[in-house]
Amino acid sequence: SCPLLSLFPGTDVGVTGGGANKENAAAVTPVTAQPLLLTPEPWNLLVTQTPAKEKAKEGETVVLNCHLNSPQHPSLTDLMVKWYKEDEKGQMDLLEKSVTILPNNSRIFMSGDLSQGDVSLIILNVTTNDHGIYFCEVTLPDGKVVTGDGTKLRIRRALGLFGIEESIGTIIGVVAAGIGSTVVLIVVLTPQLRKCILCMRQESRQ
Repeated sequence: SCPLLSLFPGTDVGVTGGGANKENAAAVTPVTAQPLLLTPEPWNLLVTQTPAKEKAKEGETVVLNCHLNSPQHPSLTDLMVKWYKEDEKGQMDLLEKSVTILPNNSRIFMSGDLSQGDVSLIILNVTTNDHGIYFCEVTLPDGKVVTGDGTKLRIRRALGLFGIEESIGTIIGVVAAGIGSTVVLIVVLTPQLRKCILCMRQESRQ
């Protein structure tokens, strides 16, 4: 039995087994690590706000568009949506968890379908106090927060000086155009009027 043991010593078997275990470990390691790398990818959320700038007059309705896109994770109903505004007074939260949080304010609310990624904000009967930069913020189930680039809203007064000047300028332009065409007609008709007057005088003399 000794020659057989010398042909297959225990050390050789141990080395061979160790090599096999290393190969198996090398083959298993990427498989176990791969899901860990792919876990955050389904929540690679893109928050798009359009337009970057918006203008409105007092009393108008404004829609601030915000769309969510997550190709790796089609279900968006678990997301928490927040809208807030920044102006010279600081930051003001308008909407949290898709619900308006401003007291006694039914002018501002979220429109669209969250399951379709539409979390646009509607502001009814805007006033000059509504000016500022509006941000759409989304909190993912894992706690990550993604915020859009913002939309700057400017409000013009319904009866501002600019509107009056524009109206006056339009009226002056129309009147000037009318006077100009009248002058041209008089200049063109003057020679013909002279001829007619001369003809009438000659006929009267005869």
